[in-house]
Amino acid sequence: MDDLVAWMRADLTAAMRARDRTTTAVLRAALGAVANAESVPVREAGRPAADGPVAGAVTGVGATEAPRRVLSAADVVAVLRAERDERLAAADQLAAAGSSGAADELRGTAALLERYL
Repeated sequence: MDDLVAWMRADLTAAMRARDRTTTAVLRAALGAVANAESVPVREAGRPAADGPVAGAVTGVGATEAPRRVLSAADVVAVLRAERDERLAAADQLAAAGSSGAADELRGTAALLERYL
């Protein structure tokens, strides 16, 4: 997983330096989706306090930190496939509605994700 995410982050930096807005937006969204997949449900993050100024609040050192899941490379690829498939489905809907320019743009962004699959 680390190699793929590191590759995407390096490409994001290059796209930002080149002022390539489309690639920058696609990579930011994809890296955000990966970060969201690493998150854990709130109820697993800590033990709530039974009493105190705010009932149910988590207290103590590191109370604001949430643990993260460690994703395998296959998990990251699955997240990226889902992002690509979502874009392709939206492009098909736009094309069916007669918005071929926007559909082509979405297909282009899906193609950008293909290189990481």
